[in-house]
Amino acid sequence: MDDKLELRAAVTDEAARIAALLASSWRENYAELLGGYRTERLVGEYCGVGRISAEISAARAGDGWLGWIVAHVGGELAGAVAGGITTIGSGEIYTLCVAPAHSGKGVATALIAAATEQQRARGATEQWVGLCGPEDPAFGFFTRRGFEPVGPDRHPARAVGSPAPVRIRRTV
Repeated sequence: MDDKLELRAAVTDEAARIAALLASSWRENYAELLGGYRTERLVGEYCGVGRISAEISAARAGDGWLGWIVAHVGGELAGAVAGGITTIGSGEIYTLCVAPAHSGKGVATALIAAATEQQRARGATEQWVGLCGPEDPAFGFFTRRGFEPVGPDRHPARAVGSPAPVRIRRTV
């Protein structure tokens, strides 16, 4: 089996595997931080196969949504990232997930690099990510790659007792 990392745009046939990976990643990483109910509500809203399939089909439809990029190792889905351009010059990583078996092996770093190049090609000079504050499991990963907190996100729908969202950015 070839263990070479392959990155490419997702295809519609991968929607179910991406949805399952994203849902399991969120459950594993966020259930304790956000609580089970809130995590399941997010999984229900964002991890449906129909939604992911539509997002794959809409890839490259416009800069706001540049689509899903997948990583495969040995023919297995190892991770996925999605992003786009939110305003002129600003890219955003909307979501990133890596299969536990591939965690710590450079998959997430390669996915972020691919999304960054995709956004740079569309004129991005900065890149943003929204997280659940410094307690977010991904906070360390992103700050080690040059992202810095900009301040708390003033999301009006934040539930009492839930983590204060934070926006982080870096120059690309």
